[in-house]
Amino acid sequence: MTENTAFARPDGRAVDQLRKIKFETGIAPHALGSVLVSFGNTRVICAASVDDRVPGWMRAQGVEGGWMTAEYSMLPYSTLDRKTRDISRGKADGRTIEIQRLIGRSMRAVFDLKKLTNKTIWIDCDVLQADGGTRTASITGAYVAAQIAVQKLIAEGKLSENPFTDSVAAISVGVFEAVPVLDLNYIEDKAASVDANLVMTGSGKYVEVQSSGEEATFTREELDTLLELGAKGIQELTALQAEAIAAGLK
Repeated sequence: MTENTAFARPDGRAVDQLRKIKFETGIAPHALGSVLVSFGNTRVICAASVDDRVPGWMRAQGVEGGWMTAEYSMLPYSTLDRKTRDISRGKADGRTIEIQRLIGRSMRAVFDLKKLTNKTIWIDCDVLQADGGTRTASITGAYVAAQIAVQKLIAEGKLSENPFTDSVAAISVGVFEAVPVLDLNYIEDKAASVDANLVMTGSGKYVEVQSSGEEATFTREELDTLLELGAKGIQELTALQAEAIAAGLK
């Protein structure tokens, strides 16, 4: 690609630089595991709770093990214009359903459900402030909250071994003003000609790649660059997740 010497990101970051990432564990004391995760100005509370039962369909079909699922919501004051609560509309919007299913799939991809005997882990992700990347922050924080919850279950003798097979995190990448960049904020995301969300494990395997041209096309070279940027970001997030989990278990 042709280098754009005049290019500058709105917040002055390098093209391969994450926003300031912060994890504050124990934010919801009644949850078994919780964290307030910040990707710059995007802030999401992720909390993991455990039920000693499984969904009805598992009981009816005689499926062994347990279940893990997620719910996602954006609080009314999380955006510049007040967002109507789902309960006021009578149903969740399509975007909400898509994201909470993505969070659930991402978590189950690195989790052996057969080792979660007759239990359901609920992960609630509530967006306090949105500035781009709410789904990626939610997935990244969900893993931290769930891992803390699982390790507490083990310490309490309620699980014999850790069902997690790997870590999982997510990051956005995109083409902004003809330049591939990592971890888009709202200004960049809104103007991006290509937008992608990558979900990856700590060992570098892909869980999901969501990528599309926003009224534009993109080349294989650009896609490869975006994947490389995403892998770098995931590696950095994985290290930060490990630090947050260790802090949350002290």
